[in-house]
Amino acid sequence: MALTNDTTTLLVIGGGPGGYVAAIRAGQLGIPTVLVEGADLGGTCLNIGCIPSKALIHAADTFHQAAHLAHESPLGIRAGAPTIDVAQTVAWKDGIVKRLTGGVGALLKKNGVKVVRGWARILDGKTVEVAQGDDTLRIRCEHLLLATGSVPVELPFLPFGGAVVSSTEALAPATLPGHLVVVGAGYIGLELGIAYRKLGARVTVVEAAGRVLPAYDDEFAKPVAASLERLGIAVHLESSVLGPAADGRGVRMKNGGGEDTVLEADRVLVAVGRRPRTDGYGLESLLLDMNGRFVRIDNQCRTSMRNVWAIGDLTGEPMLAHRAMAQGEMVAEIVAGKRRHFTPAAIPAVCFTDPEVVVAGMTPQQAAQLGVECIAASFPFAANGRALTLEAPDGFVRVVARKADHVIVGWQAVGAGVSELAAAFGQSIEMGAQLEDVAGTIHAHPTLGEAVQEAALRALGHALHV
Repeated sequence: MALTNDTTTLLVIGGGPGGYVAAIRAGQLGIPTVLVEGADLGGTCLNIGCIPSKALIHAADTFHQAAHLAHESPLGIRAGAPTIDVAQTVAWKDGIVKRLTGGVGALLKKNGVKVVRGWARILDGKTVEVAQGDDTLRIRCEHLLLATGSVPVELPFLPFGGAVVSSTEALAPATLPGHLVVVGAGYIGLELGIAYRKLGARVTVVEAAGRVLPAYDDEFAKPVAASLERLGIAVHLESSVLGPAADGRGVRMKNGGGEDTVLEADRVLVAVGRRPRTDGYGLESLLLDMNGRFVRIDNQCRTSMRNVWAIGDLTGEPMLAHRAMAQGEMVAEIVAGKRRHFTPAAIPAVCFTDPEVVVAGMTPQQAAQLGVECIAASFPFAANGRALTLEAPDGFVRVVARKADHVIVGWQAVGAGVSELAAAFGQSIEMGAQLEDVAGTIHAHPTLGEAVQEAALRALGHALHV
């Protein structure tokens, strides 16, 4: 076994959205940078999360629309019953992933970042070893950035394997199950459950809470619950999975009435959350301060050890790729000598269910809990011309602003395509916009974005179209 030594200014462990963005920005700033990744560049997001799930959701939506056209359609369009080649769908999805991950590799190379393939093991805050076959590369650094991401939570009584899958396997199905049981009605479970239903599978969702999307405002969960019912997805609330069925085909469940029953299924998707990836690479050797299972950081992403930084899912909620990206960019700039702090006014969160849900900033309930007296107003898509032409009248946009000065502190929306409003929501909050700013901005007609202006107008007491 040969031991090779290397040195660098910044060493990044993890090539996901946070890690690769940090490395690219560091390279742009002239910082000698090494990025270590044992799997594929792009991390969970590009390979087995955000991107492939949205590809599968799009394919499912397209198939569902085609099936709808095989029956009565108010548009006057008639088509034959569609079929789907799942292998081709997965290949198309994989092509998108390959294109994006290849692009990440090209950008790292362009900016002078050295990419080391292999699994890192931390020796101390300045030294990491990477096994490369029979050889070992030892890297010394001035700054160590931890960007190791997260993994799906596994239930001890329902371990992954065989018919029990995580989101990773659910995004690359060889075949469609006849019946899919989804454990967990959070955004991951519902996004994938809805996609599988639209592709033709029978779907049942089991959730311990009293409603779907328990982490979201009830007003936004209701339209999603109504959509689940329309799609024919069975939902068991206040119910818990006890383990696999005796014959291995399905799960045992205790329903809301306390009765034990069996849900037969060809496949079981466990989607009860994600946990930080803290095992297997020597993190414990650093003796960092922790926030429960997460690494504790300050508002510059510094850990309790000097020149050791941490970003993304490893550091807690919200566990979102765009948060990790923003943190990674900031850390690179601080290492380069710039003055930065991570103090965003809002980090939008999007749930790609049917309909979609977007939350940015404070809800009225959160504002009340913080003692902030606010104005809240909603505008329904049923009064929006573009929504009607898209056959998507369900949902609304809501704005939350301080009563004293009309500064906007929150936006929320539920409806078809509202994920694309997230940028406007985040921008207006970050810029400290007032209701009058949004109400006085001319919005293109006909667009879904008009509902944003109308919500602001309604908060001021003079909505024009409702």
